[in-house]
Amino acid sequence: MGHDDDYTDTDRARRRGFTWNHQDSDGMSKGVLWATPALRAELDAILAAWAAPGKCNPHDQTPCLDGDPDPQTAHRDTRSPAQRRHDALSAVARAMLASGGLGQHHGLPVTVIITATLQDLHARTGTAHTGGGTQIPITDLLRMATHAYHYLLLLDGATELPLWLGRTRRTASIGQRIVLHATERGCSFPGCDMPGYLTEVHHATCDWANGGLTNMDDLTFACPCHHKLVTTGGWTTRKNTYNHTEWIPPPQLQLPTTTNNYHHPERYLTPPHRNDESP
Repeated sequence: MGHDDDYTDTDRARRRGFTWNHQDSDGMSKGVLWATPALRAELDAILAAWAAPGKCNPHDQTPCLDGDPDPQTAHRDTRSPAQRRHDALSAVARAMLASGGLGQHHGLPVTVIITATLQDLHARTGTAHTGGGTQIPITDLLRMATHAYHYLLLLDGATELPLWLGRTRRTASIGQRIVLHATERGCSFPGCDMPGYLTEVHHATCDWANGGLTNMDDLTFACPCHHKLVTTGGWTTRKNTYNHTEWIPPPQLQLPTTTNNYHHPERYLTPPHRNDESP
């Protein structure tokens, strides 16, 4: 076993990282974490308290989150240590989101944005989509809503905010961003898999500086990399008859004008669609 001096902070920093694998067919996801000694020490302290038997148990009617659970609660906890650690991390994440202390991201409070149909909510079946590109069962959505009221308030309040702002402001409103998470789901550049959380709002037909309108029917999502193709790379965009965003390359590239169906697999099941729409 090597001495501590054999490894530098630079060596450890180079290896640090966290990566999600794609969701399995059952919706589960595997994550790979390479933690620095400092992060592991921090997680060890959190999990020692929050992942103890009887703590943060989703099977309990009122899960114990503060203090020590009573002996009966701890005794009937049949979860494995790995399951308790999972549930503890979920409880910590919920507590942080509900605290309101995470600030804002792209003009929205840091929270989980979920799009679902009213029919699925009433039936308590089917799946919803998050702003991060995750598919989540409606049953999980309803459980999440019981822990954080802002999920339901967000859905209820979305239609009360103005969606057609004309020339009154350049940046999209909170209401427009929420609706874009439902309609666009992610970057609109052909083939791009960047989810909505990591994108910017783009005026599809005419940039605001050139007289464009900040209206719902002319907005789309573009990740920072592809957004630059419009501002400095000679690309242009427009909305087609289906209100899907088409990306038009500069003439010298000799590429087709296409849209992005990566975030919208249902488009392939609902003809007719234009032949120039690609994944």
